[in-house]
Order: sequence, then structure tokens, then C-alpha cells
Amino acid sequence: MYKSDTKFSVLGLPVHVMSNYPYWLLQCLQEGRGTHVVTLNAEMTMQAERNSSLAEVIQNADLVIPDGAGVVLYLQCLLKQEVQRCPGIELAEKLLQEIGQQKTPTKIFFYGGAAEVAVTAAEFWQQNIPGLNIVGTHSGYHSPEEEQKLQQTLAQLQPQVIFVGLGVPRQELWIAKNRHFCPDAIWVGVGGSFDIWSGKKTRAPRWLANNNLEWLYRLYQEPWRWRRMLALPEFVLKAFVYQFTTRSINSARC
Repeated sequence: MYKSDTKFSVLGLPVHVMSNYPYWLLQCLQEGRGTHVVTLNAEMTMQAERNSSLAEVIQNADLVIPDGAGVVLYLQCLLKQEVQRCPGIELAEKLLQEIGQQKTPTKIFFYGGAAEVAVTAAEFWQQNIPGLNIVGTHSGYHSPEEEQKLQQTLAQLQPQVIFVGLGVPRQELWIAKNRHFCPDAIWVGVGGSFDIWSGKKTRAPRWLANNNLEWLYRLYQEPWRWRRMLALPEFVLKAFVYQFTTRSINSARC
């Protein structure tokens, strides 16, 4: 399986670093290379420590991008790498914009969110980029019977780009389980992006995002997330312990 050239480890999980993620994905699209994109942040990293299935999916993903501020700071401060944050929503938006400029139509599918959210998100992009070929949408809340119908729909339509907004870890596990229905597609877990594209929620102001504080705005919008935000200090602590342990082992070997 084709991988990006530069890969680093964040608490044992891979992160692929490149200058232009959308261009790399367009290459995959043109060559029909099935690709699973994971947007890694501190919360997902901590979940992977307790969820071996999620950890395995991340390890096997074709592209793992540095989505969260914690992951970026880990690479910058501890590994001394010049890395820029690549939020999953921005990657998805740039990919849609690039696809909209292509002469050959690309079949796109939106899956996830509450009732009508994916539909509204698709309409938003269709209005902004009329040339997009969004061939279908589906809510993330449904019965097992509807799940089977969704699988049949994907197998019949064979969309080339599939955005899945089910939240972590559900979207990563779902993609890994269902990739075989569209083996040549690009699958991207986009979290709550549909909510933003549909107008149901808003993103943090740019100055907060630029200062790695987008998580604070999300907490302001959704106070119930405070328990999940505890993953951030846990991540920082484990990062320092992991680096100290790794250096100690390497020093002992020398």
C-alpha cells in the first residue's frame, strides 16, 4: 500500500508529514488508490491507548494527518520537526475545492450527522461549487436494516470520495469495516464537519485556531465535552513520560 514518504511517531502512533495533503490525495484519486485518512489529535491518541481496535486502524491507515494542536506541538517541541497543523475540516474543504476544478466529475458521498445534516451540508457545497458531483448522503443515525441498505447503496454507486462524520472512534472503526464496499475510494473521517457546513455550528475564530486554542472554543460551544477535554493534559503528561523513557532506553543501548 502506498504511503507518504515522511512518517513520525506520536506516542507510538504514525503521523505522515507532507507539504500538500490535498495534492497527494488527488494523486490517489487519479490512480484509483483506495485511501483511508485519519485526522489525529490528542483525544484520539488517548482513546487509542485504551482501544486496541482503534489503535490498529490508525496504524493501518494510509494517511494520518496532524489535526490537533497537541499532536503538532509534540512534533515541534519534542521531535523538533517543522510541522504545520492540518485540521481535518480544512483538508476536506481544500479537497472539495480541488475536485470542483477537475474536468472529470468525481463521485462524492456524505455519511454522518443527525437527520438532514448531511443533506444540508451537501447542498451548501453544491451551491458553492456547482460542478461537484455529490451522488448521495445518509444520516449517521439509523437501524441495522438501514445500515445494510447504505452498504448496498455504496456498493452500487461506487463513490470515489466518501466523507464520514460519525465522531471518534466510531467513524474510524466504521471506515475500516466498510472499506471493501468501495475499495478504490478515498475515505476521510471528518468528525463534526457536517454540522459546520450545514450551519448548525460554527468554527472557532481564526486567531484562536492560529494559537492552537480551537479546542477552547469547542468547549465553550459544548460544555458537556469537558470530560473528553481531560485527554489534553493526559496527553501532555504521557508525551513527556514517553519521550523520557525512549531516550533513557536509547542511552542505555549506547
